[in-house]
Amino acid sequence: QVPLVESGGGLVQAGGSLRLSCQASGIIFTSDDMGWYRQASGNQRDLVAVITSGGTTLRYADSVKGRFTISRDMAKKMVYLQMNSLKPEDTGVYYCNIKRDYRDYWGRGTQVTVSS
Repeated sequence: QVPLVESGGGLVQAGGSLRLSCQASGIIFTSDDMGWYRQASGNQRDLVAVITSGGTTLRYADSVKGRFTISRDMAKKMVYLQMNSLKPEDTGVYYCNIKRDYRDYWGRGTQVTVSS
């Protein structure tokens, strides 16, 4: 098990910024894929950003490229998502994810609401 706890969500106006944090417990490995997913009301959970390939590759959904930045601090067991220039369509529950050996570990999510 890899318990994950997200924080940093909230209500923000369009054009604003938020920084999400994800604290992992237990052992994490450089080879773990670490990412953020978003689930809007009634929709599926979609990938927003991920750090993969041993930390050498960052991937983003097209809708957030240039606005969001994912990073991690292995020593602190933290994964971050800096979100700038937020839009109403960024609204949703954001989940932290770790993929290891074909298994998924999820946090409980943090709500982000962007008002127009």
